[in-house]
Amino acid sequence: MSHRRHLFSLRFAHALRESCVTEPYSTQRFYKDALAGITVGIIAIPLAMALAIASGVAPQYGLYTAIIAGFLIALSGGSRYSVSGPTAAFVVILYPIAQNFGLSGLLVATMLSGVILVAMALLRLGRLIQYIPESVVLGFTGGIAVVIVTLQIKDLFGLPIAEMPEHFLDKISLLAAHANDVHWPSVAVAALTLAIMILWPKLKTPIPAHLPAITLAAIAALLFAQADMPVDTIGSRFSYLLPDGSSGQGIPPVLPYFEWPWLREGPGGVAPVWTWQAMQDLLPAALAIAMLGAIESLLCAVVLDGMSGRKHSANSELLGQGIGNIVTPFFGGITATAALARSAANYRAGATSPVAAMIHALIVLLGLVALTKLLSYLPMSGMGALLLMVAWNMSEAPKALHLIKTAPRSDIAVFFTCFSLTVLFDMVIAIGTGMVLAALLFMKEIADMTRVADISENRRLVTEPVPPGWCVLKISGPLFFAAADRIFSKIAMDCGQRRGIILYLDGVPILDAGGVSALDKLVQQCADDGSRLYLTDLQFQPLKTLARAGVQPQTDVLAFFPTLGDALEAANKEWEAGAV
Repeated sequence: MSHRRHLFSLRFAHALRESCVTEPYSTQRFYKDALAGITVGIIAIPLAMALAIASGVAPQYGLYTAIIAGFLIALSGGSRYSVSGPTAAFVVILYPIAQNFGLSGLLVATMLSGVILVAMALLRLGRLIQYIPESVVLGFTGGIAVVIVTLQIKDLFGLPIAEMPEHFLDKISLLAAHANDVHWPSVAVAALTLAIMILWPKLKTPIPAHLPAITLAAIAALLFAQADMPVDTIGSRFSYLLPDGSSGQGIPPVLPYFEWPWLREGPGGVAPVWTWQAMQDLLPAALAIAMLGAIESLLCAVVLDGMSGRKHSANSELLGQGIGNIVTPFFGGITATAALARSAANYRAGATSPVAAMIHALIVLLGLVALTKLLSYLPMSGMGALLLMVAWNMSEAPKALHLIKTAPRSDIAVFFTCFSLTVLFDMVIAIGTGMVLAALLFMKEIADMTRVADISENRRLVTEPVPPGWCVLKISGPLFFAAADRIFSKIAMDCGQRRGIILYLDGVPILDAGGVSALDKLVQQCADDGSRLYLTDLQFQPLKTLARAGVQPQTDVLAFFPTLGDALEAANKEWEAGAV
């Protein structure tokens, strides 16, 4: 794929075509994909359940997401190594939706976000990922990590809290009110899980740390239960009702099944009544899900490109993500996007194509069928500790600290704005405000770069004498709305004291409508003061802008010259003739 073509191309199943059709797909490559898919599938099972719980729904819906979305997005997307499923970044958005609208509202919002993602792909918006500042990304990912940690505190400490409030400060207040209700067996299980997660990588084994961590956590929970100190588990926390009327604990051993998303259970287990107002209330959340999904999936693809030396198709990946999020809710799956940790593990495990991610989905399906009884023994405090590590990894704290130490003040301000707004309000406000603030600060910095200097005595540039009462001013930098008014207003203050001003504009690459308007004011000021204004050495863009705006020379006021030498010659003739 040629340079930058990956930012504009769009086709269904781009990555699968590139890796399995354009390139020969051998039995050896399938063997590598199968091993990678099995590895990532084993990793994904506890993560999918933990992230579903953190999002406010039962754990099986996380498995359904990894199965359906994981397969479809790999099949139809544009990144050959990405593995999609539930991710920690969505928790901050999905949890309030699940509380207010139930599973049904969450699925409808996911479906709407899929439609938005497909529209973004068709509009070729994948390339816009390159315009999101790092300070914005690090700010909201750090804020999301704090929110995730806050949501896990009740399970980490075994606090008897049935439901967490929506707002951050209310969460902190409620947690503080239950500070004396700590359940120490739950704390012990969480501590064991964290210790294994931290220490296991030092052994440098191919087995991912969370597998022994969550296994030993389940064994510890069983030992505490035998000692009459029960620890809350998936089996004790969640129950289900089968079609035959029987009930069970934990995860139902039922394959994903088709059902209209809007007919699923709402708050309190009752199907919601859908109105136009309810859809309007969900639309901002759907837009936030789509924007975050696009950002996370494309950032993941960019990281994988750096690891592999390959190029993804940004718009094709958005198309795959959109298709996955449209279809998955019909089978009970929640929001999905590319997961960086699972995708990186997929590549490191030897994956060569999207077939690996498709096999990962089949492994999760196998786990749903064969391991439901074992999965019900997983302790909630252990799952909370697992998410604590996920939150730490996604926060990219070392990068954030480096940015705070080395970045300009404007970037630091954007980072802390996005971080605090994500924690205190929500990610939509945070990203919107962060992007606007970053744009404004960037425009200010660019505007401050535009300067005007008197070069009348600079014999290197001004090789001919400057007539008495005249001056040569050099403008350097873009003359857009944020800079032009300041520059031309400063020049206008000298009009009454000068017979004429020559503006040397070879250092002005851009002139916009705001710049033209400020120039018109300067010309009018010169006309009122009886001064001449000569413009010289205009670059192509400013000259084209002036031509489109209909700016014409004005007798005895405004004139244009191709070079500074021509302008000086004309000024000297005017002075010699005594016309000025």
